[in-house]
Amino acid sequence: MAWLVQTLRSYPEIAVFLSLGIGYWVGGKSFKGFSLGAVTATLLAAIAIGQLGITISSNVKSVFFLLFLFAVGYGVGPQFVRGIAKDGIPQALFSIVQCVLSLAAPIVAAKIAGYSIGSAAGLFAGSQTISASMGLATDAINRLGLPADQAKAMLDAMPTAYAVTYIFGTVGSALLLATLGPRLLGIDLVAACKDYEAKMGGASSADTGGAAWHQYGLRAYRVHAGGQLVGLTVSQAEALQHDGSRLFIERIRRAGKIIDATLETVLQADDVVAVVGREDQLVSVLGHRAEEVGDEELIAIPTEGVDVYVSSKDVDGQTLQALAKLPGARGIYIRKIKRGPTETLIPVLPNTQLHRGDTITIVGRTQDTNAAAKALGVIDRASDVTDVATMSLAITLGALIGAAVLKIGTVPLTLSTAGGALIAGILFGWLRAIHPTFGRIPGPTVWFMNSVGLNVFIAVVGITAGPGFVAGLQQLGVSLFLWGIVATSVPLILGMYIAKYVFRFHPAILLGVCAGARTTTAALGMICDAAKSQVPGLGYTVTYAVGNTLLTIWGMVIVMVLG
Repeated sequence: MAWLVQTLRSYPEIAVFLSLGIGYWVGGKSFKGFSLGAVTATLLAAIAIGQLGITISSNVKSVFFLLFLFAVGYGVGPQFVRGIAKDGIPQALFSIVQCVLSLAAPIVAAKIAGYSIGSAAGLFAGSQTISASMGLATDAINRLGLPADQAKAMLDAMPTAYAVTYIFGTVGSALLLATLGPRLLGIDLVAACKDYEAKMGGASSADTGGAAWHQYGLRAYRVHAGGQLVGLTVSQAEALQHDGSRLFIERIRRAGKIIDATLETVLQADDVVAVVGREDQLVSVLGHRAEEVGDEELIAIPTEGVDVYVSSKDVDGQTLQALAKLPGARGIYIRKIKRGPTETLIPVLPNTQLHRGDTITIVGRTQDTNAAAKALGVIDRASDVTDVATMSLAITLGALIGAAVLKIGTVPLTLSTAGGALIAGILFGWLRAIHPTFGRIPGPTVWFMNSVGLNVFIAVVGITAGPGFVAGLQQLGVSLFLWGIVATSVPLILGMYIAKYVFRFHPAILLGVCAGARTTTAALGMICDAAKSQVPGLGYTVTYAVGNTLLTIWGMVIVMVLG
């Protein structure tokens, strides 16, 4: 044991990886749906290891924290800019209001309880579950010009307060929004989502989540002599549907031979046509008046599903119903829409809007998917290559801007290198949405920068603060936990009422809006489960982008206000 302790003290990098290993392993376990998560588990493991008196250079956490913040900005960039600039303005404004409430509650609690600046910053980070704010708070405390021992005491108090308040911050937020929220606001989530789907052009109430919009099939039907289709072109035949059906003739068997159908192909008696469309439409539109033929060879049409990264300015803000009428949409069906850094699933409904930065999964013939992808953006093919040059220069530029200090009287104002990296990430993430060949960072790399970048920072913080953690917990434990409940609950409850009575969001997306503004993905999952729909996710992405940015910056602001 003595050898192990001495080795960890001599090679502190081993202690960091030990903290990560324990943290990710414990954080991945769950009990009745609850888990600590990697961040909290890593912090607790690092605090325990820190009792051994291990010293780690602060430069280690700075490097990984810059990587983390750039990845955060890169992920939220498209939604952040769109939310500020276009139709997401009400949601963006609400997110600002919610973030102000989330900042005010911990400040008031800290003042009443008489907590130090470090404890207040930790109370804010834990109760609002925004671990990243501790990095900016650390920079801000170091800039206060305090004696070294006083600054260290504040920095050591921060992870203590965070660890004590984080558990209710996570679990409490989810329960408040998904369980208590609908009761407080008098919302029937399931009915509200069905109503919203109907307004968005969805199918009947039995069609939860608009699923029928993208469930398609391929069947063969015979063209009878004397029927209305004889003598019509494929284009004219497809245009006969006036009920919103999207049925397309892909191939034709004529005189025993199979030919590909074009818009100009003229249908003849006894042709057997391969028709693709929604399963329910194939049955309801053709089932009662057309003779279905069993022709496996005819309907064996090679199809593929591809992910497309939406970057076209012409497509941005267009509904699926409007896009379906374009020539390039013929024979194309959407399986899935993912939006934002959390890859929130967006319901596939006729009036769902596409935005630049979305990733959609489309299905159809290869030639059709290639044509559609060209009109929408680019095919997002799997790649493990990162544009490291652009990424590194972007972080450098942001950090240089953030390092500049503007003094107003004796008060130094600065973004800090961390804040600069965050803003650089937002800018370059937005540019990536416009020019998808620019600055590519694959999803797994973004995840690594997000998760491991933050957890290395947390591990170093925990190891450094370890010796003072026990004393701080003994001194503030119970009261700190109770103040954490207040700081978590009050802003969320006020926010829900403001969302309903001031901003008047539709009940189906209201709780998703609140969850996004507080960046609580766990709550969104519970809300969608309770709603039996993905509709609440429509309110999550813009508010998450704004909330994640502001709540992170608040780590610096709370120190400035209390300092």
